[in-house]
Amino acid sequence: MLTVTIPTLSSKRLTLRAPRVEEFDAFADLFTGPRAVHMGEFDRKDAWREFSGDLGHWALFGFGQWHVERQSDEALVGSVSLLKHDFFPETELGWHLYDGFDGHGYATEAAATARDWAFEDKGVDTLVSYIDAGNAASIAVAKRLGAVVDPQAEKVDPEDVVYRHAARGPSQ
Repeated sequence: MLTVTIPTLSSKRLTLRAPRVEEFDAFADLFTGPRAVHMGEFDRKDAWREFSGDLGHWALFGFGQWHVERQSDEALVGSVSLLKHDFFPETELGWHLYDGFDGHGYATEAAATARDWAFEDKGVDTLVSYIDAGNAASIAVAKRLGAVVDPQAEKVDPEDVVYRHAARGPSQ
C-alpha cells in the first residue's frame, strides 16, 4: 500500500489539510453546480476523477490539493491546489470556494499559503493560474496575490488568461 503524507499548513485564519473522502459530496456539488461555470461541464463521475486525480498528485509530484478549513469553527470553505496534469504546460495554483464563503479573503489567503509553500519548501520553479477570461472573481484573487498576466505563456484552453506568480508575492 502506498502511503503519502500531505502536509498541513496554517495561515492567519485557515488550515490547509488533506481532503477527506466524506467531503466528496460537497466537492461534487461544487463541480456539478452553477459555481463551476468557468471550469467546464462536469458530472459526478468527472468530479470524482478530479477529486481523486488531485489527490494522486501527492504521490506523483509531492504536491496536490488541500481542503481549506476556517480555524474558528472548522468549517470547510473550499480547496486550494498545486497541480501538474499531463496536459498542463506548467504547475498551476488553483482555488475554489464553496457557496457562502466568498468575500472574506479566504481564497487569497489559502492560495498565498500554498504558493509560498510551493516556492519555499518544494522548490517549484514556475507557478501559474489558468483562469477563464470571464471569471472576474478568480482574476481578482490572482491580482491580490501579485500575479501578472503572461501573454506568452502556453494555455490549457484558448479562452484562459494565464497569471504568473512571483516567488515572493504580497504577504498575508
